[in-house]
Amino acid sequence: MSGNGVSRRRAITLAGAGVAGVAGVAAGAGALLRGSGDHAAAGDHAAGAVPFHGEHQAGIVTPAQDRLHFVAFDVITKDRARLVELLQEWTAAAARMTAGRDAGVLGAVGGMPEAPPDDTGEALGLPPSQLTLTIGFGPTLFRDADGRDRFGIADRRPAALADLPRFPGDALQPQISGGDLCVQACANDPQVAVHAIRNLARLGMGVVSVRWSQLGFGRTSSTSREQATPRNLFGFKDGTANLKAEDADLLRDQLWVQPGDGADWMTGGSYLVTRKIRMLIETWDRTPLGEQEEIVGRTKGSGAPLGQGDEFDEPDFAARGDDGELRIPEHAHVTLAHPSRNGGARLLRRGYNFVDGSDGLGRLDAGLFFIAYQRDPRKQFVPIQTQLARHDVMNEYLRHVSSGLFACPPGVRDGGDHWGRSLFG
Repeated sequence: MSGNGVSRRRAITLAGAGVAGVAGVAAGAGALLRGSGDHAAAGDHAAGAVPFHGEHQAGIVTPAQDRLHFVAFDVITKDRARLVELLQEWTAAAARMTAGRDAGVLGAVGGMPEAPPDDTGEALGLPPSQLTLTIGFGPTLFRDADGRDRFGIADRRPAALADLPRFPGDALQPQISGGDLCVQACANDPQVAVHAIRNLARLGMGVVSVRWSQLGFGRTSSTSREQATPRNLFGFKDGTANLKAEDADLLRDQLWVQPGDGADWMTGGSYLVTRKIRMLIETWDRTPLGEQEEIVGRTKGSGAPLGQGDEFDEPDFAARGDDGELRIPEHAHVTLAHPSRNGGARLLRRGYNFVDGSDGLGRLDAGLFFIAYQRDPRKQFVPIQTQLARHDVMNEYLRHVSSGLFACPPGVRDGGDHWGRSLFG
């Protein structure tokens, strides 16, 4: 952060100095936030701003940040014009917040004392922290559960946004699944991510309501070759073979919707699948190391495929040990998820760990909030998950409790564009 900036942590500390002290800090922070929006110290990339406008939405191939606040909304208005107006308001607020500014023009402290502020204020003085906001449209936005075309867009639903099938072993809870809209907020500061979602929900009052939300920490995939491979709550490196931002040809083939794929308004966009996967942590922790590695198909320490020496070595599914057995079992997670077993299908994953307290029985309510982007779920996520659901030995330690599917349109091109313009225009 620059020397003349006011850090958010310091602003919180100074709150104890009294109303006058708070006002002074807030006024200074408000002035800063209405400035350039770049509050990061020189070289502090993790605190900087990610451009909001562009060909594709940020938050997909953006190097995965450390924190997540994901929310799904139900649209409660029947007024198409009001929904479009909200999407315009959201876009303006998102552009401001991702630049490190307040959600509204007046901000948390710049309005009339008699009126509610147009920003909630908990992000005053904090840097952008690489905040990205990514929107998606669910199947029920096009036709709701009763079959109604509330907004005259049923004929614009992409074929690729077909409802996901029920997979073997699913234990989905409807109240934390689905949604008409979703917003994914990723940042390197959890307060920045929560602030962004809080303000979008505030702006949406009377038009949308929160259906469900999820906090996440400790990214479980790398989306850039500059990032080290992280570990999931089972202790294994996760997402070694993930699509990366540098894989231009693969991204074109596997991630971005291409002209002629279907709905024109989705060209340049991507399809998002979310799954909340409860991990039976205590059961896994009692499993022998060798068995854990056979289930995953990789060594726990280096992340190398069994029988190989380096994390990024290509798995050899035909290699056998001295006992004649396959080094990587046929039903290992790595085997079943590999592109060679799924018609070449690949995903761009950017999931997060979660710990939602305990379940009341002395067990952690913890696991993976799985997030995957792709060009067509029917050809990518569905066949991969079908394989895993039917044959993956790891299923003994997993419970899929939530699912979501969303069409994420292309990026907002400039200040005259807005989320959903190509869909509702």
